[in-house]
Formats: sequence, structure tokens, C-alpha cells
Amino acid sequence: MHIPSPDEVRAIAAIAEPTIRNLRITQCYCELSTAFIGRTGPVANWCTFATWASKQAGQSIRREDLLRSMEARLNLAQLEELKLVWRVAGELGINGGLEQRLHGIIRNAWLASITDRISDAVARGNRKVFEEIGWEFARFFSLCVPDEAFDQQRLDTFCAEFRPGNPPDGQQYLKQAFTNYYQAFFEQDPQLRTELQLLANLEIGFHEQTRLQPEIAASLNAALAVDIEMVRKQIIDSFFPPDSWLARIRLAYLKITGKTSRLDAAIDQLMNRLQGIVRGLLTTHLMTLTIPPDLRLSLGKDLNKPYPAPLLQLSCAGLLAMLSEIDPTPDSVAQSGAIDWADLRERIHFIAELFRCYHFDTALYSDAFTPQQVATMKDGKLPAGRL
Repeated sequence: MHIPSPDEVRAIAAIAEPTIRNLRITQCYCELSTAFIGRTGPVANWCTFATWASKQAGQSIRREDLLRSMEARLNLAQLEELKLVWRVAGELGINGGLEQRLHGIIRNAWLASITDRISDAVARGNRKVFEEIGWEFARFFSLCVPDEAFDQQRLDTFCAEFRPGNPPDGQQYLKQAFTNYYQAFFEQDPQLRTELQLLANLEIGFHEQTRLQPEIAASLNAALAVDIEMVRKQIIDSFFPPDSWLARIRLAYLKITGKTSRLDAAIDQLMNRLQGIVRGLLTTHLMTLTIPPDLRLSLGKDLNKPYPAPLLQLSCAGLLAMLSEIDPTPDSVAQSGAIDWADLRERIHFIAELFRCYHFDTALYSDAFTPQQVATMKDGKLPAGRL
């Protein structure tokens, strides 16, 4: 069983190419999860969930089907705002290929820019979390996991590296989490051991999600971040080509006489409408998590999986205190769906329920990739097959 070292984590985080880096991050999480389960038994740890979240992120980083999906679901031909642009353009004497030109600009300039922004934001978040938390798990393995007896001095040495304070800058929750993991290694009461492990997962999850807030907001708001002035200019240039002096003279005349104001207004209406539609599509795309064996969870819907029996009734004071802060519906998955994934409180509520419901789900311990895919990615190449 391969256990990634801190140096290996650092080397993976330093990979410049985002697609290969994401694959290596996902595989490293899987290896860390497997090794951790070897120490704790069949209980999910934070790396278990991180494996599948990172694999899901890879789809966005690779831009898999996102552009095509947005194009298909936009249904441009039926948008009244697009028809308005055509009508106003026709009234200004602009004819011939309007539909094709507008579709091309929306697809090639605007939607492509959005998918690029999403890919960049997700890749940044993927690396940001891994180079911090993946590193700490590898460091934990090298220093504390092999212990056969509780060693307070060794634990203190490990925890001394953490920055005090709350996230996003402080690492107090990470310190608490790894302390709880370590205590769980030696806890004789099986119920308390299970609750300490869940508490540690939640503490890391809270730290992670707080740190990821800028990247998640950037992904969901990618449609709003594209320079609308740039898109408007491209549309105007397609109607009045810069290389045609007659067209530019005509454009200047229309501007002087105020006749382009309706066209500008129509373009603004179109872009506002498109932004709203695409924001919804991006929310649906990004609020999806696929876990083994091909279970596709919508993060906007309540979980329908019951709590495992050992986690129906909780007694660990630290866990109860943590849940009182992040779970507004105690001991119930009701209202666990996050309406807005950019809202940290909604997001962490869903994650708390996810961690609790799937704490003993052995399907999550599956390999993320085939042995051949792992060998290929570790050779710095993109593996074949489904990723």
C-alpha cells in the first residue's frame, strides 16, 4: 500500500498543468484515504470524501461537456431578447447572417470565456485545498499514524505547526481535527471513537469550505464576471466590421443621430437574460457530486439516505457543539439541500449531513482510477478512458 509522503504532496501541488495535477491530487487523496482506513478500519475519513469531490472537480477543470451543455440548454433561437436584437438590427439596415453571427459570438466569445473562468477557479481551489490539507494528512502519516500507543509529546510536536485562529487564515479547526483523529486511534469506546472520527471530518470540512469561499463564488458567478462591454463591442463589430470604412462611417453617423441607443439597449437586455440563465445552469452543473457506484447527488436537494445506526444518537460533547453551529435541523436530513452553493452556511449544512449519512458507506472506498490510468498519470500523461 502506497502512502504519499509530504514531499510527494508538495511535488503534485507544484505540477503546472491543471488537468494532470487534478488527476494526481484525486489519486493522492484516494491513497491517503485507503491508508487511513488501514489504521482506523472501514470508516470514512475526510480524504475519502475529498477523493470524489476532486474527481468531480476534474470534469470542470477539463471543461467536459460544459460548453456543449450550456449551448444545448440555452436554446438561443427561442430567446425573445435575441429576437429583439435581430429586429433592431434589421431596422438599422443590418442584414444577412445575423443569427449565425450572434450565435457565434455568444458561443465562441462569451460561453467559452465562462468555461475558462470556471476551469481556472475550480483548478485553483483544487490545488489550494490539497497543498494545505493533503500536506497535513501526509505529515500526520509520517509522524503520528504509526504510533502504537498514545504519545502526547508527538501529538504536540505535530500540532505545533498549525497557525492559531479561525479560517480562512488560522488553522485551529485543523489542529482540533487531527487531535480528534489521533485520540480516536486509541479510544476503547467504539461509540465515542466513531463520533470523534465524524467530528474530525466535519472540522476539516468546515476549514476547507471556508478557505474555498472565494473560488466557489468565482465559479458560480463566472457568467457575471465576463466583460459585457467586450461582448457588446464584438457584436457591434460583427454588424459594422472594423475593416469596412463604409460600415464604420455608417456606425458613426448612427451614433451621432442617437439611432444606436436602441441597439445598445437590446444587447444589454440580451446579455442580462443570458447571464441569469447561465448562472442557473452553472449552479446545477457545479452542485452535483457523483460518488460510487455512479450515484449522482444533487447538492440542491435534501439527502434521502438515513443515518447509520451508530450515528442516530450522538453523545460526544465536541460533536454536538459543532453540529449546533452548522446544522440547523438537528438529527434530520430535512432542508439539507443547499439552495445557493455560494452560501457557506447552506454548503456546510449539506456537507455535515453527507459526512454523517455516508460515514460507513464502503462504496466510497473504491479506487478512483484503474491501475493503468494511475500509471499513465504518474508518467505525466492524460489517461485514456472515463476519468
